[in-house]
This record gives sequence, C-alpha cells and structure tokens, in this order.
Amino acid sequence: MTPVDEDALTLAQPAETDLEHINDLILRSKAVWGYDEAFMKACEKELEVTLHLLKAQHVMVASKRGKIIGVVEIWVNGSEGHLEKLFVDPAVLRSGAGRKLFDWAVTKAKGLGADHLMIEADPDAEGFYLKMGATRVGDVPSGSIPGRTLPLLRYTLL
Repeated sequence: MTPVDEDALTLAQPAETDLEHINDLILRSKAVWGYDEAFMKACEKELEVTLHLLKAQHVMVASKRGKIIGVVEIWVNGSEGHLEKLFVDPAVLRSGAGRKLFDWAVTKAKGLGADHLMIEADPDAEGFYLKMGATRVGDVPSGSIPGRTLPLLRYTLL
C-alpha cells in the first residue's frame, strides 16, 4: 500500500459553500502587502468571488489537509486568456501553492484554446509572475482605486 501524504497539495473546483472562506482568504492575501483599511474596502468588490462568477468562470482552489489555502480564476476569449485572480493564504506563501495554481491556469487556458494569458498584477506580486516567465507589456488603470495603475503582464502559452 502506498502511504498517503497528508501534507500534499490538492486542487479542486470550489463549492458554493466555499465562497465565504475563499473571499476571506483573498482579502487576507491582498492585505499582506500592507494596504490600509480604506484601500482594502475600495477593492473588496473587485476581488470578490461570487456564485455567478464561480459558475461562469474557471476557478480552482488549492487545499492542504482539507483547508483551502489558495485560489485562481481565469477566463478565455478566443486566443486570449486572462488570469483574473491568484491568491495564496499568507501563512503558506512560498510553499509552492502559487506555482501549482499558476500551472493549473496555464494548462487550463491552453486547453481552452488560448495562446497567451494577460495578467493585471498587484505591483507587489509582479515579481512572482516575472519569475513564472511573464513579460511586462505596460500598465493598466486599477479597477478599484482611481489614479492607481497596475502592471500588465503577458504570459505566452507554448
């Protein structure tokens, strides 16, 4: 019998009952960059995973020991994919969960016919995406904070 690795990271589609936990995780993950309460309140709606989004988009969660520790969301339109969200619980940053979620997003987008992923990154998360192989192609306005811009990155799907 093969031993079971209880610390193994697993990926699964989230259930409706996971939404509250997912949204809490997203806000805790975003706040790790030191944003104040007003900033967090301003971007809360943009970051929220809703039941509609859960059904309309491609969302995956990473779990360890039965606890959700990360989430990723993509959508694809023709050859262009969009990495909408990728958040990891602050307690497990640098554990490989972000890489595993990113790898899932790449595989899923390819399978849906995309030849690249566009990523509007938090400035503090840009380094992660560059390390994954994305290239910065410009800046885009924040959807939540007037006057703020975000790095726009492109990841080519080979």
